[in-house]
Amino acid sequence: MGLCDRTGTGIEAAAFRFPTFRVFRSLPGWACALLIVLAAPSTARAERVQLELVLAIDVSLSVDSSEYDLQIQGLADAFRHEAVAAAIGAVGDHGIAVTLLQWSDNNQQRIGVDWTKITNQSEAVRFADLIEATPRLFPGDGTAITRALESAVAVFSLNSYVGDRRVIDLSGDGVDNRGPTPRTWRDIAISAGITVNGLAILNEEDNLDLYYLENVIGGAGAFVVVAQDYHDFAQAILRKLIREISAAPVAEGPAPRTGPRVAQQAAGAAQ
Repeated sequence: MGLCDRTGTGIEAAAFRFPTFRVFRSLPGWACALLIVLAAPSTARAERVQLELVLAIDVSLSVDSSEYDLQIQGLADAFRHEAVAAAIGAVGDHGIAVTLLQWSDNNQQRIGVDWTKITNQSEAVRFADLIEATPRLFPGDGTAITRALESAVAVFSLNSYVGDRRVIDLSGDGVDNRGPTPRTWRDIAISAGITVNGLAILNEEDNLDLYYLENVIGGAGAFVVVAQDYHDFAQAILRKLIREISAAPVAEGPAPRTGPRVAQQAAGAAQ
């Protein structure tokens, strides 16, 4: 079951604070997707930013408490890093808008940190503080990447910004085991002008980078960064954020399999 036909808690409850989202309930998937895209803020009333970025982090059952902490600390440290602040400053006065989304099973997607505009280092540090204070919102269950992408697409309609670019930054340590392939919602995101990038954490599945390349990432400049395990997450997310914010060119995805470490090579280019 997707965002369009759920009510209750979490992202769906937040969505219904906005009148446009009331029409999403009980609609076919294709109609829901169309309405999500059309529900984006009007440029006449939205504040311009250079980038709208959804940080979607895995809190499924395979992620234990220490691994969750490593993700959160890695993200917080990245936003405190001078290289990220420099990348934000380089995009111009409009800055970026960022939100943190936690995801796990089909009915487990919630916003951990609401949309926040960042234009300078001090604002980036304040956002890092918000990330660091974010509790785990689910004990964790299955890995529903499809629903994570569906929710991430919808989250763009929950802000008052209009970005020159829109990016979903999805990280995780496993393949989707709760439904259909993520390709449908990846393709919906691409059709809406949204780029989906991936951070594949390989401690559970050695070939997860290949799965992300074929099924998850897509759009202009899409790429995968590899973390060998959660201890490697901090450096991987730092490289990834710098590249996403600065829009440095990389090979587009999804890419075909050409070897066991195509994504590792793409990740190396981000260093």
